[in-house]
Amino acid sequence: MPIRLRLPLLLLVATAAVVVGAQDRSPVSDAAVHYQVAQLLYDETRYPEALDAFRRAANSTDTSIAVPARIGIVRSALRIGEFTEAQHEAAALKAMAPQHPDVLTVHADALWAAGAFDEAEAEYREALARTPGMSRALHGLARALASHNDLDGAMNAAQAALKESPRDAEIHHTVGSIFERMRRYEQAASAYSNYINLLPNKDRSEKAAWSRSQVRFLKSFGEREPIALDERLADQLHTVDFKLVDDKVIVRARVNNQNAQDFVLDTGSEQTTISRQTASRASVRPITYTLSAGVGEVGLRGLQLGRLDSFEIGTLRLTNVPVMIKAPALRGLPKRETESFSPLSLGMSMIIDYSTRKLTMGRSLPLEPSQITLPMRHHRLSLVKGLINEQHPTYFVVDTGGEVISISTATAEAINAQPMRKIALRVYGTSGWDRDAFLLPGQRLRFAESIDYRNFSVVVLNLRAPSVLLGFEVGGIVGHRFLSPYRVAIDMNRSELRMSSASN
Repeated sequence: MPIRLRLPLLLLVATAAVVVGAQDRSPVSDAAVHYQVAQLLYDETRYPEALDAFRRAANSTDTSIAVPARIGIVRSALRIGEFTEAQHEAAALKAMAPQHPDVLTVHADALWAAGAFDEAEAEYREALARTPGMSRALHGLARALASHNDLDGAMNAAQAALKESPRDAEIHHTVGSIFERMRRYEQAASAYSNYINLLPNKDRSEKAAWSRSQVRFLKSFGEREPIALDERLADQLHTVDFKLVDDKVIVRARVNNQNAQDFVLDTGSEQTTISRQTASRASVRPITYTLSAGVGEVGLRGLQLGRLDSFEIGTLRLTNVPVMIKAPALRGLPKRETESFSPLSLGMSMIIDYSTRKLTMGRSLPLEPSQITLPMRHHRLSLVKGLINEQHPTYFVVDTGGEVISISTATAEAINAQPMRKIALRVYGTSGWDRDAFLLPGQRLRFAESIDYRNFSVVVLNLRAPSVLLGFEVGGIVGHRFLSPYRVAIDMNRSELRMSSASN
């Protein structure tokens, strides 16, 4: 099979060499050959090889070759998580052909992957104003609308994109993710299946493997309503006490009617997670495997995926709840891995009052006065924008399970942070030890006029693995130190993070 799949490329190169040789080879004709080879490699999802071939083609002096070759560079780089190269190439491409409609959308895609969501959304809208019905711009707009929690608008844009480009696999994948957030699992499984069917048979990428696993998982729900809540309780708020242990919010919860146990409130996780021991005790059977990624040297991590029959926190009782089982467990950590949950992954908004130690959850929150309101996006995780050193905007994950304020190594490189000496730290996360973590002093971070950290020390973490899995460069994380002085409302429906002094 591998020999048969490679033959078209070998034949193309051989044929092109004969033709070019007969016509006195020129740099332009060489670039044309490289571009054809690159496009075939890209179509076969051999993105690293395609990237190299597109780079060679981009050296052409003929813009009719150089422009599409540079578009290929950006798209290939995005596919393998080379976000910095994609952004640099996209910027050069836009300077070369600022009016080209494909250039505008691929530049927006690079901005999105760099975490510049606002700028990307503006460019998607500009592209649609110039070329209505452009599928890639509609696809980008769908992701932007979904990040504002406008799922109906996102679905309309994604379906319009599919109508224009029904064989664009990535659009099918985005449709699946929107259906999943709507808790319409049957349609989500169908969309992911369409995505898989449009891939080459030999595609073994992590995204393809995750999609195959996700189809099995979603179909396992059958006619069960996922994350179901008794309609009599749908409009109610549910308040529970919590305790703080090592700067983590701990609540008591029950799995499958077992005795209550401690769960960490962790908005930095996409799913409820339990240990293998809890899964065994509560008879939670694994259905398939999924990929997870977090801070730590393990990077991407395979975990089991199952379903809770019931999950209870105080008066909140949900049924048919997706859950990740931490099996196999990591070794060599200073303490055992804990159970955790995020109301956001359960379709809930939430209020954390650190002064009264109360956690309130509900499908919608009342709009209360607040001293600080930060616009929020939710793209798999909830994010707010901060400004580093007055000139570097970036998005930070709102992570109630985290303890400090951190930035990624990529962000540290982007701001040209060159500490006189690295203050090494011992940091461990959900993927083990991050042995490259260090403390970076002397930074300024601003999120609002009243949230302004001057001469501040941030922790620098390797967030490469979660960034690749999420599909965008994670700029940093704000945890307990950022949140704990306030009464914090994470309002999914309004896409806002509202904060008031705990004394109010």
